[in-house]
Amino acid sequence: MNFGFLKAQSIENLQKKIEKVLKNKSATVGVAISGMDPSDTLSINGDKRLPMQSVFKYHLALAVLHEVDQGKFGLEDNITIDKELVDAYSHLWSPLRKKYPEGAEVILAEILEYTVSLSDNLGCDILFDLIGGPTVVEAYLHKIGIKEITIVHKEIDMQAKWERQFENWTTANTANLSLKLFFENTENLLTDKSYSFLLEILKGTKTGLKSIRGLLPKETVVAHKTGSSGKNSEGLTGALNNIGIVFLPDNSYFYISVFVSDSKESNDTNQKIIAEIAKLAWDYFKNA
Repeated sequence: MNFGFLKAQSIENLQKKIEKVLKNKSATVGVAISGMDPSDTLSINGDKRLPMQSVFKYHLALAVLHEVDQGKFGLEDNITIDKELVDAYSHLWSPLRKKYPEGAEVILAEILEYTVSLSDNLGCDILFDLIGGPTVVEAYLHKIGIKEITIVHKEIDMQAKWERQFENWTTANTANLSLKLFFENTENLLTDKSYSFLLEILKGTKTGLKSIRGLLPKETVVAHKTGSSGKNSEGLTGALNNIGIVFLPDNSYFYISVFVSDSKESNDTNQKIIAEIAKLAWDYFKNA
């Protein structure tokens, strides 16, 4: 019996089921899914350049932790956040700003946790400024093999004009690659301490609970990062994204990246698209 053929047919069936989810949706959706077996890989619009929104905070964390590992900074280093800076982010999402309305000395580890787990915009831009801006992050990513990605704007600049989000882009396939490079750490991208720290704050992500996690068993562990633009005045969603590593009960795992862009669908529908794709992938890998 040709088990390789059966495997190919099975992943092909998963792709067909995902295509049914996407049918008649007024949105551009990029999907990449890959398991531990290289044959368990599929993509739909996987090489299409789509806006990341806050997904790039994961990539930023990789770059910051690389510099920590190089000895340039320490996770316990105090970072000064003055009130003037806090006030400048009053119009943007920032739990960090709400916690420290008068400014404070905050350790780097806390800023990283807020930036990744809570998608904090103030924390994000503090980190960008700390290591030299978006160009430094982009150069690091290109150096480690994450090529199909461009980061031009930090949060405060990106959120100032709708069109700018499309200039911070990646592809679903590249997002999956970035997760794989980090999680498998075969190139020793991060030290054990930095690796464990980032993995835990990704597992602690509090945003996007209705997307990848939405239809999975409640106890499922997912290390993930979200990104969302909201809607513009015409009711168009520029981006609603979720990328992550999903862990199954037998300790196996799969990578999934879904980017929903230029969507005329409701926010609930956009999240449901991601949730349904994640559930189909879960069922496939659980029964593989």
